[in-house]
Amino acid sequence: MPDSAQLFLYSTTISDVGYVRSNNQDSSFAGEHLIAICDGMGGHAGGDTASTIAIRSLAHIEHDDTTGDVKAVAEMLEASVLAAHDAIVGKARRERKLSGMGTTVTAVALVGGYWVLSHIGDSRAYLLRDGHLIRMTQDHSYVQHLIDTGHITPSEAKTHPQRNVVMRVLGDFDIDPRPDILVHTAKPADRWLLCSDGLCGVLEDSTIAETLATTPDQNECAQHLVQMALKAGSTDNVTAVVGDATLALDANAFDLPHQTPLIGGAASASLEPIADILDKPVAAAPKLKDAGSPASRAAALIQSTEHEIMTPSAKSGKPSLQGKLQGKAEDQPQPDEGQRVAQPSTTRAETGELQMPDTGEIPVIMKRDGRTTDDPFDPDVVNAIQREHKAKDRSNRKRRRRGRMIVTIAVLLVAAVLCGGAYGTYAWSQTRYYLGESDGMVSIYQGVPTNIFGFQLSHEVEDTPIPISDLPQSWQEQLRQGISVDSLDAARERARYIGQESKDLQAQQAAKESAAATPSPTASTTASGAEGTGAGGTSGDAAGQNAAGQSSPADTGTANTGTTNTGTASTGGQVSQQ
Repeated sequence: MPDSAQLFLYSTTISDVGYVRSNNQDSSFAGEHLIAICDGMGGHAGGDTASTIAIRSLAHIEHDDTTGDVKAVAEMLEASVLAAHDAIVGKARRERKLSGMGTTVTAVALVGGYWVLSHIGDSRAYLLRDGHLIRMTQDHSYVQHLIDTGHITPSEAKTHPQRNVVMRVLGDFDIDPRPDILVHTAKPADRWLLCSDGLCGVLEDSTIAETLATTPDQNECAQHLVQMALKAGSTDNVTAVVGDATLALDANAFDLPHQTPLIGGAASASLEPIADILDKPVAAAPKLKDAGSPASRAAALIQSTEHEIMTPSAKSGKPSLQGKLQGKAEDQPQPDEGQRVAQPSTTRAETGELQMPDTGEIPVIMKRDGRTTDDPFDPDVVNAIQREHKAKDRSNRKRRRRGRMIVTIAVLLVAAVLCGGAYGTYAWSQTRYYLGESDGMVSIYQGVPTNIFGFQLSHEVEDTPIPISDLPQSWQEQLRQGISVDSLDAARERARYIGQESKDLQAQQAAKESAAATPSPTASTTASGAEGTGAGGTSGDAAGQNAAGQSSPADTGTANTGTTNTGTASTGGQVSQQ
């Protein structure tokens, strides 16, 4: 290419929390000289903190890369990663809740026509060149070690139970924090994808390659990749950074395209520190577009892979990225309306938005000669730190005492309410009475037929001489459950009623039994009259048959003697009915 030709990097990033995690622990950076992805780990608070620290440690490379010295930038990248490691370890030791936090780092810088890559962890960097996808990083993970040693295949690694175990990472771990450094010649139309394992862990390389090759718009490409990863069932945060190398024929032209650096994921929660590091505005990354229903998302993803968005080259039949990217300032990523944009402190001071920074560690004091200092080795600063620590300890002790007092008062109030409620319930129960069972007899109880936590709310006050067994089954069931009344007099009245009903039932039962044991006098009289009326005993036998409803075998032959005898038998039957 001509001597005056120069490559420029234009990039964008999309980061989404996903469908499972409660917070986003990924952080990303997309600038003109630097792109980076950091995947944090270590719990709800630790992962996002670690990845944010790493992005802030790397951000200065965005504006420090002005000399074109590849070796210097490579050393700068390594030093920045190690500085991030020290900062993460230091913060984890100061704050116990952050113990065990860490992050992966994958960063690419464009300098002097070369790509400088720094990598540690299991996030990945892919390079699409001339339509071919090249994986530029090696996972520092346990499953990758198993693949390298021939114990498992790449397909088996996707479902291995320890696929998330990382062997090298920055953070509060006793492992080597030095990153891999790679220098590679840059070419126009090179396209980079940096992604967390929430994306590359579920999408095949062929799918990634097709999406990168057929979607020229950077933001749309990143959106498609993240949406496909979520559709494929990713259970992690999903982050993608897409960067393109564009050739400017005149490096001194005044209308060269520029972009505002984009910050994604956890690091975007506080943009001002990064704006101060770069001394230029930075913006939060665009949000993931709502893909609608699962069916519409699937249709959109299918369409994105089946149709080319830009016209293929006449010779190669492949999309021409260079023709789309070269010198198109209006097409480069810029903050959309609604995106948060942070200005550097110099601008915030002019607009009155700058607030006094809180060092949080070292106080700034004024010496007797009017100088201000925050030197931690200055005796005055040391004394000020000690005074602050003592004041902080006193404040913490007071806060703990207040907390304990509030908890104690709350417990006492709850206990008082419970005791008052229990006493009120018991007092009300003692105004009630019911009839129940005691040792097989009907008894009168004061209270209600129930208990609270094993404590009975009733006791027996009077016995009655009424056996439960003498009562009908339905009454027995009611007495076992308790027949409630309003007062003791009402209970006694109900008991007398039950006793009287029991006596009446017993009398009726006795009468029935006596009637069943005594012969019927009417039937005897009828039988005697019939015998006197019948001729030769035949009519008497017939009458006896009508009265008793049956005849003896001996009289069967004389029962059918004629009309006269039958009529006599009927007369005998009428007497019996009267």
